[in-house]
Amino acid sequence: MSEVREIDYTGSERLTMNMGPQHPSAHGVFRAILTLEGEKIVAVDAVIGYLHRCHEKLAETLAYVQYPSIASKTDYVAAMASELAYVMAAEKIGQFEVPKRAQYLRVAVNELQRVASHLLWLGTWCLDMGGALGGGTSVFLYCIREREQILDLFESLVGARLLYGFHQVGGVRYDIPTGWVEQCRTTMDLIEQRLGEYESMLHDNAFFEMRTRGIGVISSQLAQDVGVCGPLLRASGVKYDLRRNAPYSSYEDFEFAVPVETEGDCHARYRVRMVEFRESIRIVRQVLDGLPEGPISSRPGVKSLAQVKVPKGEAYARVEGPRGEVGCYLVADGTNKPYRMKWRGASFSNLAVLPHIIPGVTVADVVAIMGSVDPVFGEVDR
Repeated sequence: MSEVREIDYTGSERLTMNMGPQHPSAHGVFRAILTLEGEKIVAVDAVIGYLHRCHEKLAETLAYVQYPSIASKTDYVAAMASELAYVMAAEKIGQFEVPKRAQYLRVAVNELQRVASHLLWLGTWCLDMGGALGGGTSVFLYCIREREQILDLFESLVGARLLYGFHQVGGVRYDIPTGWVEQCRTTMDLIEQRLGEYESMLHDNAFFEMRTRGIGVISSQLAQDVGVCGPLLRASGVKYDLRRNAPYSSYEDFEFAVPVETEGDCHARYRVRMVEFRESIRIVRQVLDGLPEGPISSRPGVKSLAQVKVPKGEAYARVEGPRGEVGCYLVADGTNKPYRMKWRGASFSNLAVLPHIIPGVTVADVVAIMGSVDPVFGEVDR
C-alpha cells in the first residue's frame, strides 16, 4: 500500500536561491546563496571571487610609475582614491616630499571623486528599489547627468573619464588647465542645487521610507567587531574619518564636518552620504580658494620606467575613499618595482557584515541592503 504524504506550504519548507553573480542588484559579480522560508531569509552564504583582478601580484611586475594606472582598476568608480593610497605608501618608504600645490590638487580630485562615486551610488540604489521612486529610472538618470559634469572635469585634467593615472610618486602628473577652476566652481554650484532636488523626490516618498528605515541595521558594536568603514561605520554611530582622525595630504587645512547617524539602517547610510556630498563640495571650494603656487611634483617628469626607485623598507598608507578606508601595504627592495603589495579594500571589509544583517529580512530587502553597502568588486576579488 503506497504512503500518501501531505505537502506543507505554510512556509516551513526551505528553498535555496542564488542572487547573483549576474543579478544587477548584486552590484557586480557578487553571489549570495540565500536560504529562504517563504519570503524570509534564514541564512546567507556570501560568495566572492568571480572577478579575478590579480592586481596585488601585478604590482610586483610593474614599476612605481606604471602601477597607479592599475590601482585605478581596483575601485574603478573611485580611481583617484586608490591611486593615492599606492603612491602615499611609496612616498612614506622613500620619505619623498610632496609639494603643497600637489597636496591640494590631490584633495580636490579625491573629493570630486567622492561626489562622483556617491552620485553613482544614489542613482543605482534608487534604480534597484524600483518603480515607486520616480519610475525607477528618474533619480538614476538625474544622478548620472550630474556625474558626467565631474567626469568632464577629470577629462579636461587628465584626458580620461574613468581611469586616470593622475597621482605619481612625489606629486601629481598634471596641473590644472586654463579655465578649469571656473568650470569646477560652476559644477559644484550646480550639483549642490541638484542635491536638494534628489532629496525632494525621496524624503516624502512613502515607498523609499518603508524600504530603507529599520532595514539592514548595523549596530555600533557589530560595525566595530566586523571592521566596516566609511559611511557604514559613521551611520552606526562611530565618528571615524581618516581625513579627520589621521589627516593626510593637507586635509588638516580644511574645514568640514564628519556626519554621524545612530540608527545604522539603510536610511542612516543614505543620510550620511547626502551630508558627505555637501561637505566634499565645501572642501573643493576651499581648495580652489587657497590653491598655492609652486611645483606639482618633487621629482622630474618621468622619462623611463627605471627612473623612480624606492629604497628598501615597508609602509602602510591609507586614505578615506568613498566606501571607507583604502589601504596599501608596500614592501620595497630598492629597485624600481615593489617586492610585495597587499591591498585593503573598503568594499571587502564592508561585505563581511552581510551575513550578520541579512538573515531575518525578505528577498526584496536584500536589494536595498546591498545598495546601501555600495560595494565595488574590483577591490574585493584578488
